[in-house]
Amino acid sequence: MTEEIIIAGFGGQGVLSMGKILAYSGVMQDQEVTWFPSYGPEMRGGTANVTVIMSDNRISSPILHEFDTAIILNQQSMDKFEKTVKAGGVLLYDPNGIVHPPTRTDINVYKIEGTKIAADLGNVKTFNMVVLGAYLKAKPVVKMESIRKGLEKSLPERHHKLIPLNLQAIDAGQEKLEAVNLLS
Repeated sequence: MTEEIIIAGFGGQGVLSMGKILAYSGVMQDQEVTWFPSYGPEMRGGTANVTVIMSDNRISSPILHEFDTAIILNQQSMDKFEKTVKAGGVLLYDPNGIVHPPTRTDINVYKIEGTKIAADLGNVKTFNMVVLGAYLKAKPVVKMESIRKGLEKSLPERHHKLIPLNLQAIDAGQEKLEAVNLLS
C-alpha cells in the first residue's frame, strides 16, 4: 500500500498540521512516511501545501508531481493541483471560497462543508480535523486509534484537552462527506 497525498490551502487553515497528524498516524502503524511542507514567507493568508506519502515499502523521494489524493481548501490550490490527481484518484475539497469546482470526470470527487461544520461544532479551529475525517471516510488509510495517537504526538501537551473536540470534528467530517462524482 502506498498513498501519495497533497493537502493545499491558505496558511492558517491547518494544512501542515493535518499532514503532520496523517504522517504520525502512519508511523504509528509501522509505515514508511514522508511529510514535505511548502509555504511562502507570508505563512498566514499565503498559500501552503504539504505532501504526505505513507507506504508499506521504502519511499525513494518525497517529491511528487502526481498524487493519489488531493485535499483542496482554496481556489488557487484547485487551479494548481486538480490536474495533478492520478486518473482514478480522489479529490476532496471544501466549497467555501471555491469559485470553480473541479471538472474532471476521471477521478472521484468529494466535498465537505468543513468551514460550516466546524462553526456548528463551536470551534472554527477544528476545520482541518473535519476535513481530515472526510478524507478518512473516502480513503481509510489509517485506523482511528492511530489518528488519536497522531494527535497526541503532534499536539503540544498543553492542548491535549482539545483531543476529544478534534475527534468529534473528525467524526463529523466522516458523517457529512458528500460524493460529487464517483467513478464506476
